Order: sequence, then structure tokens, then C-alpha cells
Amino acid sequence: MQDFMYDEEHRMFREAFKEYVQRVAVPNEERWVEAGVVDQEAWLEAGKNGFLAMDVPEEYGGLGVKDFRFNAIISEELAYANVSSLGFSVHTDIVVPYLIRLGTEAQKQRWLPKTASGETIVSVGMTEPNTGSDLKNIQTTAVKQSDGSYILNGQKTFISNGFLTGLCVVVCKTDPEAGHRGISLLVVEDGMEGFNHSRKLSKMGMRGADLAELFFDNVRVPAENLLGEEGMGFYYLMQELPQERLIIGVMSIAAAEAALEETIRYCNERTAFGKPIGKFQNSRFKLAEMKTEITIGRTFIDQCINELNAGTLTPEKAAMAKYWLSDLQGKVVDQCVQLHGGYGFMTEYPITKMYTDSRASRIYGGTNEIMKEIIGRSMGF
Repeated sequence: MQDFMYDEEHRMFREAFKEYVQRVAVPNEERWVEAGVVDQEAWLEAGKNGFLAMDVPEEYGGLGVKDFRFNAIISEELAYANVSSLGFSVHTDIVVPYLIRLGTEAQKQRWLPKTASGETIVSVGMTEPNTGSDLKNIQTTAVKQSDGSYILNGQKTFISNGFLTGLCVVVCKTDPEAGHRGISLLVVEDGMEGFNHSRKLSKMGMRGADLAELFFDNVRVPAENLLGEEGMGFYYLMQELPQERLIIGVMSIAAAEAALEETIRYCNERTAFGKPIGKFQNSRFKLAEMKTEITIGRTFIDQCINELNAGTLTPEKAAMAKYWLSDLQGKVVDQCVQLHGGYGFMTEYPITKMYTDSRASRIYGGTNEIMKEIIGRSMGF
């Protein structure tokens, strides 16, 4: 982080959230990793302290703060503490904005207060077993009934916050013959008959993060749970994806910063041939290279945050942030493991968790190959 980006209010918010992380998250992270899911109490505690869905307007129980620097602080502090289990970013940065921007007054009154309090955890159902980045080819269907409700059938996979979800914004086809113009967003609620989200997925890294498969078997979704206009779902997704990709960039650079700091400590403490390994030229050069690239990355992501706040961040620039910074994260943690030597392969060292957790960054939110495609198309190719 760069201090010039923040004022006193941001610094107070950071200190408060850091205290929450040290008190609630750090002591439980190992247990959450073993369980594959976090305690809902952690969400309720975060909501009580104003750490969830900060941009929910005050009239719906939120703080009404539209400043992405606060969102960045949440992701940064979790990365600095090596906590990857809490799915606050998906909830706050990715899903709640759909409800705020597209929800009717009745929907906002019904759903937003509990998203801000942590009583309701939200998710978005995009990816399917046979459809990843190509959203136009999703197979989940919603057939409209004479009473205006929809019968929803299909399956979603790799859904963050899917196991604990109380609300899921489901991407589905309401007109299978219309291509991307036939995609709509339906809000499916926990407890609806035929909605099953009980299968947790086992992962290589980020093992405490809630990731689940969702099944929809003739789920009747009432008309009032249509989010926005029918057939506009694809356009809504494209409008919100830049913020999702930006926050992945934020998490990536913060994780790289944390890995470097951990490795600097190790290089000062670990000795070989009678001196700290950081004194060897190879170690110094590797640390210097990482420090330089991280500084460049930090400058870029902070510029993107300012542009998002100003409403000028473009989809291609968000794609640049996502792909380049997640690539950098992978490069940095790999070099940090190497500098740890054999101890970098031992699970008792924090760098090991940083390494396995880092691999997902280049995949979720759209693979880095898709990010390059977006950038390339913006150049006229």
C-alpha cells in the first residue's frame, strides 16, 4: 500500500479491520482450512463492525460509502495476514453491487440489510461444468410460466460462497435461441425447493474458502426474483466484471507484498556458511527484482483504484491489472519458495500456503488468457 492513497478515515478503518483479522480470522484460519468452510459467526461479527458491503446505502442498513479504497483495504489486510478463507470480496465487491444497481425498491429492502449485517451471504452462479469463460454457452435454463414465475434447471460449479449462500444470483437462459440476448439473472434463495448447494469442493489451495457446486432441479423462482430486465443478463455481467477483475489484482499484489516480506524475514534469520542467506548476491538480486516489480505493480493498481472511483476504469485496463498482477503474484511466491530452500516445501512455513493459494488467481474471474483476448480486441485485433 502507498500512504498517499489514504486519509485518516481510511487508516482508522484499516486498523479496525486489522484488529478483527487478528482476533477472529488468524486464530481460526487453520481450522477453517481443515473444515473447508468458515463459521457464519465470523461473517456476523464483520457485519456488526461495518466490514461487509460498505456501499449499501444507509437506508438499507449499510454505511453508504462508495470508495473502493475501503474495499481494497479489506482484501489487502486478509492477504497480509495470510487468510484466504473469508469470501468477503465475492460478497462485497462482486455480488452485492448487482443488487444495489439492478434491484427494485422492494428487492433492496428485502435483501440488502442482511447482506450488510452478514446474516445473508451472497454468491453468483456463472461457471458450469462445461462452460467457463464463455458465458454465452451456459446451459442452465429458466422457463417462464403463465403466472410470471420461472422453472430453473441446471448446474453450476466452482461457486465461491456457494455452500453458505443465502442468495445466489444465477446466470441462466430465459430464451435459449437468442444467444447472449437470451441470458437473464434470477435470484435464488436458500430453502427454495429443488435448490441444492450442499456439495463442498476440495481444492489444492485456498482450502478454507467456501467453494461449492449448485444444483437446480425444477426450482420455481417467483417473478419478483428477476434481477433487472429479462434478456439483459449478459450486458449486466459485462458492466460489473471490471470491478471483479480489479479486486483480484488488489489481492494479487497484496499477496506478493506479503510473500516478499515473509521471505525478507527468513533471509535475515536463516544462515549458511556463517552468514544470513540474504547477504549472498543471488539472494539480494532476487529480492531486489521482486521489490522492483512489486513497486511497479502497486503503482499501477493504485492508479486503477483511483480510476474506478472516478468512473473511468476501462474493461481492458481492469483485464491488464488482473492478468499482470496475478502472473506477478505467481512469479514472486515461486521465487520466495526457492529462497526458502527445503523449508519452502514444509507446510509449517507460511510461504507454503501462500504458494498453493496463489495458483487460483490466474484462473478465476476469467483466465489470464481471456484477459489477454480482451486487451487484444481493445487494440482493434
